[in-house]
Amino acid sequence: MSKILIIDDERSIRNVLREILEYEKYVVDEAENGLDALEMVKKSSYDVILCDIKMPRMDGLEVLEHLNRLTDAQVIMISGHGTIETAVEAIKKGAYDYIAKPLDMNRTIITIRNALDKSLLISETVALKRKVNKTYEMIGDSAGITKVKELIERVAPTDARVLITGENGTGKELVARWIHEQSSRCAGPFIEVNCAAIPSELIESNLFGHEKGSFTSAIRQKKGDFELADGGTLFLDEIGDMSLSAQAKVLRALQENKIMRVGGEKEIQVNVRVVAATNKDLREEIEKKNFREDLYHRLSVIIIQVPPLRDRSEDIPLLARHFMEEISLVQGKAPVLFSEEAILELQKIEWTGNIRELHNVIERLAILCDGIIQGEDIIRYAQPLKH
Repeated sequence: MSKILIIDDERSIRNVLREILEYEKYVVDEAENGLDALEMVKKSSYDVILCDIKMPRMDGLEVLEHLNRLTDAQVIMISGHGTIETAVEAIKKGAYDYIAKPLDMNRTIITIRNALDKSLLISETVALKRKVNKTYEMIGDSAGITKVKELIERVAPTDARVLITGENGTGKELVARWIHEQSSRCAGPFIEVNCAAIPSELIESNLFGHEKGSFTSAIRQKKGDFELADGGTLFLDEIGDMSLSAQAKVLRALQENKIMRVGGEKEIQVNVRVVAATNKDLREEIEKKNFREDLYHRLSVIIIQVPPLRDRSEDIPLLARHFMEEISLVQGKAPVLFSEEAILELQKIEWTGNIRELHNVIERLAILCDGIIQGEDIIRYAQPLKH
């Protein structure tokens, strides 16, 4: 339920506004001067604040300046002595709107509703930003993950190519994003290519683009991922599944920093940092003639091995609580807490699906459990999946 604060030294105005706003199902607080209002804002959260301009002890425009530093609430200024200049000054100082007295209650209600819509939009934007930012956090302080963080810190500021290895679900994409975010290319694009998900006959078109008419379905010219990533980072995920013909072209692009679109005749200069990842042993793939050794050496200037979750069980409490907060934020509910027994049960599981599997289990627990998650909840909702 939306909460509104009325700041006005006239009791009659406060009473009328309270009566109308409570009829509209809003929660209403009131203050007779700016100083009292600022103390209330420090202790409570409001969605909209109605503030008179002419008040004793502190002028309403001065109150507005303080409110801008204390809260994200939308502030609507009201006054019986206002001028166009006063209204313009209020808007310049951050007020959502200005209403002259005597108040037109229909206009006042509409203005408050619009202000609430803006307040809700701002809250949703903040929540979305938090969600996006948290997506790229690397949680844990185990020896294995600490080593990964240290490597990222050293290699990110350079343009060295990085090969990230590890089992499925360990967070290889997260490592790649961290490298990009901490590099001088962070303002540029981060383009991800899942080499395993693209059919072999389309991988070259996806990576290098194509010219109109170069094949049957090429009805227009298309830029490839190398061009799209120009000035940024190209993340080649599951590169061990890339076809040999595509590998040859990627090798040439890395050697010369040039690409040619499928069906094209002109070379295109590109400035791209390539980060690759695989869950395969590329040395074995080289022995099997499935992967080019020269490409391996081009990609593996720095190798970062991401440890499986079973080798960093001490990070499980941090990860579980982090995922619970993240998931609860998306679901719009308070995070469910874990008992000590629940954490111990989580640490007993092998987690063959690694971080991805843990995230899925925590989401299941967030939906199915109330109160505090107990050890028996872990056994019921997580461990049976291991059999």
